[in-house]
Amino acid sequence: MSFFDEPEETRTEPRAAPRRRRPTAGGRRSRPATRQTILIRQIVLVVVVVLAIVLIALLVNSCESNARKTALKDYNNSVASLNAQSVNTGTNFFHALSGPTSDPTALQTNLNQSASDASSQLRKAKGIDTPDEVKSAQQDFVQALQMRADGVRNIAGQVQPALNSQSSKQAVNTIAAEMARFYASDVLYINYAVPQIIGALRAAGIAVGGLGGQQVNSSQFLPSINWLNPTSVAQQLHVSSPSPAPAVKAAPGVHGHAMQSVSVGGTALSSGSTNTIPASPPPTFTCVFTNDGQNNETNVVVKVTVVGPGLSGQAVVPQTVPGHQYTAQVALSSAPPKGTYPVTATVEKVPGETVTTHNTERFQVTFQ
Repeated sequence: MSFFDEPEETRTEPRAAPRRRRPTAGGRRSRPATRQTILIRQIVLVVVVVLAIVLIALLVNSCESNARKTALKDYNNSVASLNAQSVNTGTNFFHALSGPTSDPTALQTNLNQSASDASSQLRKAKGIDTPDEVKSAQQDFVQALQMRADGVRNIAGQVQPALNSQSSKQAVNTIAAEMARFYASDVLYINYAVPQIIGALRAAGIAVGGLGGQQVNSSQFLPSINWLNPTSVAQQLHVSSPSPAPAVKAAPGVHGHAMQSVSVGGTALSSGSTNTIPASPPPTFTCVFTNDGQNNETNVVVKVTVVGPGLSGQAVVPQTVPGHQYTAQVALSSAPPKGTYPVTATVEKVPGETVTTHNTERFQVTFQ
């Protein structure tokens, strides 16, 4: 072996680069979402949002419906309760009128208490929370209680004169006339306000009457229409009945009057169409008429009547002369309820008058 000969080194294979391990499933890179996947996700999101909006709307509508029903029920209960109180006031009032009159002071105290109670009930009625569906019914109800409060107060002021023989006749007649307010209030409440309340309740899906249904109070204030008769009033007050006026012998010749025109606030009423005038304050009708007879007439009565509510007013012209025109200002006793009613304006028949076809003018009037 030569010195320069080196021992042969053992060759080794070069190490191969270690293989990279594939990441486990948890560490895999997510593939980019396809357009179809994105579209599906968007559609799902829109559907979820729409469903949420619908559910919220249904919930809000349900809450509003329940609140509306509750408000209508509360209103009906308030009206029913107040009308019951009002009718009870009427019971006490008429009981006092028809009771013993030996103690005028005690009688007056009872009547004044009824007047105070009626006024209190009117104030409460004006303060009732009223849903929109029964606004018109509320106006009729308040007007009915206004008529009752006015009637009780006015009658209470006439009872002492009625018990006095010197002023009894006129006072009894006035009391009987004031009773018409009670009759009108019952018509207005029972025939107008109550049906509107029932209609609103049923329209809202609320049962009326029967077991579990809303109870509507339809009681009336005036116990009997006999109270509109002066003779009946006198009997209840234990005073002499008003004697009829003695018959007046008419002078020879033609007697009578003719109604020419009727206006309110400067606006002439037309018999061929519906006329619209304010209901409050109580309107005053200007009635123009002519004495178309051959005789002077005295104490000529001109009367205006609102048919339905039963309201009226009258004026007296002391004397009329044949061929001359006269004007009578006739104010209604109280404001009529809002609505459309027939109205008549009449020059009352005078002694000796045989033809009355031209005494009356008739109109259709909307009070608002």
